[in-house]
Amino acid sequence: MRAVVVGAGYWGPNLARNFRASADWELAGICDLDETRAQKVADGVGGVPIWTRLADVLADPTVDAIAIATPARTHHPIALAALEAGKHVMVEKPLADTTARGEEMVARAEELGLVLMADHTYCYTPAVLKIREIIADGGLGDILFVDSTRINLGLIQPDVDVFWDLAPHDLSILDFVLPGGLETTSVAAHGSDPLRTGKACVGYLAMPLAGGAMAHVNVNWLSPTKIRQMVIGGTKRTLVWDDLNPQQRISVYDRGVDIDTVSKETTLDRRAANISYRLGDTWSPALDEREALGGVVAEFAAAIGEGRPARTSGAAGMRVLSVLDAAQRSLAAGGAPAPMTLDIQPHRHHRSAA
Repeated sequence: MRAVVVGAGYWGPNLARNFRASADWELAGICDLDETRAQKVADGVGGVPIWTRLADVLADPTVDAIAIATPARTHHPIALAALEAGKHVMVEKPLADTTARGEEMVARAEELGLVLMADHTYCYTPAVLKIREIIADGGLGDILFVDSTRINLGLIQPDVDVFWDLAPHDLSILDFVLPGGLETTSVAAHGSDPLRTGKACVGYLAMPLAGGAMAHVNVNWLSPTKIRQMVIGGTKRTLVWDDLNPQQRISVYDRGVDIDTVSKETTLDRRAANISYRLGDTWSPALDEREALGGVVAEFAAAIGEGRPARTSGAAGMRVLSVLDAAQRSLAAGGAPAPMTLDIQPHRHHRSAA
């Protein structure tokens, strides 16, 4: 199949390289308003055609799909035009800049029988695939909490705040690895703008999860140290994913709190007496080192070929978008929890997605 990458900025070159290297795809070209920038990306992958007008790409009957790597506010018009032209679409995160626009994209793709895929790249890393497998196999037991930290000295984005820039990574991972996906009823968000940039540069998200668990996400553009860490605590074991430690990205700790469920007594003394602490072994699964984007473009091709939703479908993109939307409302309300307004169908794990 033939694909065109739309957008030759930060992420476009990575997409172009992976489409070019894929056995499933022929990279049909690069499209960008800036001809010089498009040419540079095209040259970087050994020379492919370039376009400066999207309409010309969409009018080409030999182009099967487009991959959008442009600013979030442009995703909706580009994706809709591509879908109307009969092209399959992959979109860089976030899916759109509002939930209403995202919903329209998902609905239109469904009506036209085309694949709309969110490029949630982390969901295709060996580490996240392994985390999903461990949780699905019951290795952690029931999930009690998730604590995720994604902080660094980052580029302050012109069009989005730190929540919209960094949190989609963590939210897409949670949606992918948790058994019921990103099921939450409300979101509480606290943000600060100490540099007076006009947008939140430091942010904290808190969300209740199914079964009384809680997820907490910390994102920050102002930290001089870079941390990419997620802790997932369960009734059996606790998993720590440190993405900046290639020697030991995942550690599983067989330690935690054992609660004796035999007693149904609810008095404080009885409850305290039924809790014991467990200190066991730690292990670290071996992981392949391979580029996640290769898995992304392979899954895009497989979803089209098999006529099924992609593993990170438009609906997955909407679940992430709906949390960002609730976070925005919570910020405006001074951090009060904002209810989720979208009735998003949670996904269910399917074992074929390994």
